[in-house]
Amino acid sequence: MGTEITLDVAGVSVTYSKNHRGTDHGSIFQEQDRKAIKSDQINYDWYEENDEDPTPSEAAFTRPLKYVVPRLELLGFNLEHVRREYDAVAQNWLEERKYLQIGDEELVPDLMNFVEFVAFAAAYPLDSLDDTFVPYADDAGKARIQARFKEVQVERIPADRPSGIQVHSEQNFFGSLVNILHPYSVLRLLAEIEANKDAPVVWQYGPLVQAGWATEREFMPDARRTETFLIATEGSSDVHILTHALALLRPGIADFFRFIDVSKRHPFSGTGSLVKFAEGLAKIDVHNQVLFVFDNDAEGLDAHQRLSNLTLPVNMRGIMLPELEVFRSFPAQGPEGLHHSDINRRAAAIECYLDLDVGGYLPAKVRWTNHKESLDTYHGALEFKEVYSKEFLKQTAETLTEGMYDVRKIEVVLDSLVAACVAIAADQWDARRDQIET
Repeated sequence: MGTEITLDVAGVSVTYSKNHRGTDHGSIFQEQDRKAIKSDQINYDWYEENDEDPTPSEAAFTRPLKYVVPRLELLGFNLEHVRREYDAVAQNWLEERKYLQIGDEELVPDLMNFVEFVAFAAAYPLDSLDDTFVPYADDAGKARIQARFKEVQVERIPADRPSGIQVHSEQNFFGSLVNILHPYSVLRLLAEIEANKDAPVVWQYGPLVQAGWATEREFMPDARRTETFLIATEGSSDVHILTHALALLRPGIADFFRFIDVSKRHPFSGTGSLVKFAEGLAKIDVHNQVLFVFDNDAEGLDAHQRLSNLTLPVNMRGIMLPELEVFRSFPAQGPEGLHHSDINRRAAAIECYLDLDVGGYLPAKVRWTNHKESLDTYHGALEFKEVYSKEFLKQTAETLTEGMYDVRKIEVVLDSLVAACVAIAADQWDARRDQIET
């Protein structure tokens, strides 16, 4: 008979293997997701009769779907990727059916578009599906299982109809209709339904390990090295601030990000060195996922424009720190005194995105330092920026919970950084698909 291992969401299996681990799903989980869960593959009577602890056999990773989504997206499975995959599946299905069609005997159906497919999935929240076993071989069993779906034209879904062997419950039948995409695409699609947000995503490996088909060391959480992103910044302060910000504000995905080691010094400090570093990586065809991050100031703008002139592979991308409305009127000291100026693209280094009202210091201001001739604009820098950096690095999860520190601006930075990394991951999936099609 053997032992199965499945990746489930609220009881709906999106993929499975038998007698071996199969696909490694550790990347969508973290260590705190490792828990013991009851399993129908475990003979609990035996454990009770032999006074044994079943916990090792119950070992699993489980995480609410809403917390799996950010990890799926950093693996390239954002909603736009899912839409493109669905369109490709539908197109391939249509072409195959048209090729097999003989005359007008079997007309090719008008398939659901992606919006309709999402609406179909949304009509059946996962926790509402009946998992009662029903024999599907006879007409009565089919009618009972398909009763809730009688208003749905299932033939408009680009999938082969499930056989009686595959279907044994309403829940299982629904799974057979939506499992036409990559398992992670299915999870991402189901996460669009509000009622599914808290559905548990489960990868239970205990029974497989206890049966001797795998070892526990095969089941490790966190992003794999090839799935992480190297964040290359202008200076060491950027590294310290972003690392701390991710740990505090994005702990659920922090393991996806790596930074250049600046424990002794920054090996590529400054905008010029960072652009040269990018050019070198592109020329030697490095396969790591790399994001180059430039400050939202004149030096950063100039460097970002130079980077944009390079031909970077799909696994590399450059961004500037995001422009903010609050920076459009910011105190700036120059030869003509103190005035409120727009410091976007002129003087907003990463320290400007920290809380500038903590510590009881004088009001924050930037000072214009030099004229950037290539852009015909002045470059500036925040005064006493080290002070603001130190204040941020002292923050803990507790102080943030107490509302003692304003993280709204640095949150925008993290959103921008994550979005760029998601785009890198999704672009690589598209590139691989294009290679297969050609």
